[in-house]
Amino acid sequence: MAETTNKNPVGRPLKFKNEKELQKKVDAWLKKCKKEERPLSITGLALALDTSRDLLLDYENREEFSYTIKKAKLLCENYAEEFLFHGKNVVGAIFNLKNNYGWKEKQEIEHKGGVIINLDK
Repeated sequence: MAETTNKNPVGRPLKFKNEKELQKKVDAWLKKCKKEERPLSITGLALALDTSRDLLLDYENREEFSYTIKKAKLLCENYAEEFLFHGKNVVGAIFNLKNNYGWKEKQEIEHKGGVIINLDK
């Protein structure tokens, strides 16, 4: 039986040939955002890469692209987190951090006292 050299034998061909190509496009997006004073967001990155947000996040699960996508996501998360300290209306940043990065508001309730169990029927 002959061996195949195609890493992606079925389905749509990959959008990016390699990690270096993807990194180059991510860097161009970051530079443009900085120049135009635009926020860093996953959706904004997906648009800049001419792909969908879901497909972009799928690339995070591919070993050859994982680091680049995780680093870009971390930059987006950092942008939102810093906005909490410098922004005037932080509700959007909070929503973003909760829905895209797993942040949670944690409320701890301490219970003191006993529990009475009535075994009489």
